[in-house]
Amino acid sequence: MKVPFVDLKAQYVSIQGEIDAAIQEIITNTAFIGGKPVNDFEAAFAELYGINHCISVANGTDSLYIIMKMLGIGAGDEVITVANSWISSSETITQTGAKPVFVDIDPDYYSLNEQLLEAAITSKTKAIMPVHLHGQAVNMDEVMRIADKYKLPVVEDCAQSHFSEYKGKRVGTFGVAASFSFYPGKNLGAYGDAGAIITNDAKLAEKCKMYARHGALKKHEHQIEGINSRLDGLQAAILSAKLPHILDWTAARIHCADTYNSLLSAIPEIVIPKRREQTRHSYHLYVIRAKNRDGLANFLKERNIETAVHYPTALPNLKAYTYLGHKLVDFPVATAYQSQILSLPIYPELSIEQMNYVAESIKSFYS
Repeated sequence: MKVPFVDLKAQYVSIQGEIDAAIQEIITNTAFIGGKPVNDFEAAFAELYGINHCISVANGTDSLYIIMKMLGIGAGDEVITVANSWISSSETITQTGAKPVFVDIDPDYYSLNEQLLEAAITSKTKAIMPVHLHGQAVNMDEVMRIADKYKLPVVEDCAQSHFSEYKGKRVGTFGVAASFSFYPGKNLGAYGDAGAIITNDAKLAEKCKMYARHGALKKHEHQIEGINSRLDGLQAAILSAKLPHILDWTAARIHCADTYNSLLSAIPEIVIPKRREQTRHSYHLYVIRAKNRDGLANFLKERNIETAVHYPTALPNLKAYTYLGHKLVDFPVATAYQSQILSLPIYPELSIEQMNYVAESIKSFYS
């Protein structure tokens, strides 16, 4: 049996007629950049998410950069984020001219350890960027309490947490703005790079939209210098075709995670992911901790089960950040977990037979 890490073809087949029609309409109308397809997706995403403004951009990385740039973050400033994430979370801070300040991860939930957050704040801190990693919501009560105390904006990185919830409220709606990636493998994925910014702040929304479109809200009327970060019509149409299915797909991911939990909980050599209380985990990833992680991954590969590591090196331990002068002991949890974490296949179309095969293979490795 083959178990891919993610099966994008299976998802396409399940809604092939809708996807093909959406693509054909774009080609027929030559609506390749901007216009109605993009506007329609922005409006539909904002409505379904329960937010006032959605600004589509070229990719999730740009969305983080644009938010911070339009908040006025720049040279000499600091932005706090988590030690274990994709590099977009930190490199966009650097791109503004600011310095990333890393906080170690929570040992149970793998996201930013809120208990360490306040100690990282200095007079140079200009924002906090929590990352809702794997689809698991950060403790936003504590993040917002600290942010409000120091009057700091919160920029939520929701690249892995589409429609996740914390205490009945969707992630991305707590801070001043939030970033989304629609990379093909995301819970809501395009067929190429794509991203979005959401916010309830009308002025910030306008500034972000202007900056992403060469500093102009109308063609040739450039009020500022900006960048070129536009969602193309094809990706907008594909996302619009997928959007009506996202809540069902999220429920299917949660069902897969519950099934994995049941199948794997009795294996002493692994630790299954905990779910924070009063949250709705959207399970972009199902991440276990495993003894002899690399041996297990190789064993599963031999059995045609694809796995991945998110992420093999904590951000402050990357060569890119040696200039910050960090030591491994500065981030003990993130550093220790580098050699333990393993992401198992999870996607809405994953069958019970495939999950049973994964579980039995893991048991076989440790037996």
